[in-house]
Amino acid sequence: MRSNASPPLWARPLAVFVLALLCCALWGSSFPAIKSGYALFDIAPGDVPTKLVFAGYRFTLAGLLLLAYAALTGRRLAGFTKRTMGQLVLLGLAQTTLQYVFFYIGLAYTTGVKSSIMNATGTFFSVLLAHFIYHNDRLSANKLAGCLIGLAGVMTVNLGAGLGNVLAFDLTLRGEGFVVIAAFVLAVTSVYGKGISQHLDPIVMTAYQLVIGGLALLIGGTATGGALTGFTLASSTLLVYLAVLSSLAISIWSLLLKYNRVSTVTAFNFMVPVFGTVLSALFLGESIVEWRYAAALLMVCYGIWLVTKTPHVSQPLVEDTAKAN
Repeated sequence: MRSNASPPLWARPLAVFVLALLCCALWGSSFPAIKSGYALFDIAPGDVPTKLVFAGYRFTLAGLLLLAYAALTGRRLAGFTKRTMGQLVLLGLAQTTLQYVFFYIGLAYTTGVKSSIMNATGTFFSVLLAHFIYHNDRLSANKLAGCLIGLAGVMTVNLGAGLGNVLAFDLTLRGEGFVVIAAFVLAVTSVYGKGISQHLDPIVMTAYQLVIGGLALLIGGTATGGALTGFTLASSTLLVYLAVLSSLAISIWSLLLKYNRVSTVTAFNFMVPVFGTVLSALFLGESIVEWRYAAALLMVCYGIWLVTKTPHVSQPLVEDTAKAN
């Protein structure tokens, strides 16, 4: 009889590899999907309230789908302490509401290709945060070099398009800047959510934070004059896809974060700009031929790969999360 139980599915290397890539593919597809949604629902670039309503519908629906799944699978949905409920409210307002206020607005003022590359800065934020929070996830020379190379890649994608304008950075606070801010918010809240998931089922945690954050977006968008119209078969199908994408990807990612190092899981984010760039080019007709896009994509991917080029060590299932709670 074996003395040690086998690790859970979420901690097995092959499962981590496959599931993390699935999450990245889903998130990569969100860049062209959201921009397509703006077109299908006829949302103008400057119509921020309606963008918030659009996001609110998406995340509220995603959370309700997850709550239904949690109920069908017998997970506990009530009876939480006031502290736990406070953590869920904070997580929902930060990870869903605050992050996507920045992300949806930023995406409207830049391309899907650039957004997918800029959004990869979240990986480097996660690595830096993990260094200060987890005793077994310290910043190494490889990780530092990877962060610097990735940052150089982000700068490269914002260089001027023409040879005469190479040093004229093509970025705005409301566009690329907001996408980076959204990535930082996600990095911070992912670490915070990892702490909560140690004492709460990640599926239930994700469901509640999506509903709470989604309702906040709906209320805020509606109160400021937003209204989502133009529901057709195509637009409704896209909205449902975005909801399923969110519920599935965030739930799987939360489970992976619970059982693995932050830097190990977030390293797979290098595939998000790959999927996002290719899918944006495919579905939005955006160009990826420009040298700055190719160079930036290679630098960001190499930087994230370098971040995780560390010796393999055994990983306890529950990390030091005292500071993350």
